[in-house]
Amino acid sequence: MSDTKAAAGYVMNQTMLRIKDPKRSVAFYQDVLGMTLLDRYDFPTMKFSLYFMGYPQGPIPTAPAERVKWVFEQPALLELTHNWGTESDPNAAYHNGNSDPRGFGHIGISVPDVYAACKRFESLGVEFVKRPDDGSMKGLAFIKDPDNYWIEILSGHGLRDIIMAQQATARQI
Repeated sequence: MSDTKAAAGYVMNQTMLRIKDPKRSVAFYQDVLGMTLLDRYDFPTMKFSLYFMGYPQGPIPTAPAERVKWVFEQPALLELTHNWGTESDPNAAYHNGNSDPRGFGHIGISVPDVYAACKRFESLGVEFVKRPDDGSMKGLAFIKDPDNYWIEILSGHGLRDIIMAQQATARQI
């Protein structure tokens, strides 16, 4: 049995993706998906950097210590991890989880209008895995980031309609 009182104050803070080239990845998440780079943390002795991306709901603290604390209290951030040197290593590649062996699948970004968002992504040269009218699930799309991670583009009303239609069909079976 779940003890929700014991977990009061917990927040799903981050999902981490390993990236090969931070310049390309940070630009993609900022320019294509409209995220904000909330902070960057470098770890020179361990040779990696962390880039925290998200959609801030309020002001971002300017004082460094307060900002760090704030970042790690925010919900639903994306942590892009860059292991130094991978940007120039032709053999460096990360598994996106969508081919064997399957595992991680995708992150999801909710947008007001999937079709308008996809039209914009197309004009920006973004690679699609699935366009909104492809396949049996109409009204949602999948795009790829610079490291080939899949990003589902969805809307609340679109998923409501898909799920409610499936539930109605399931009740008839």
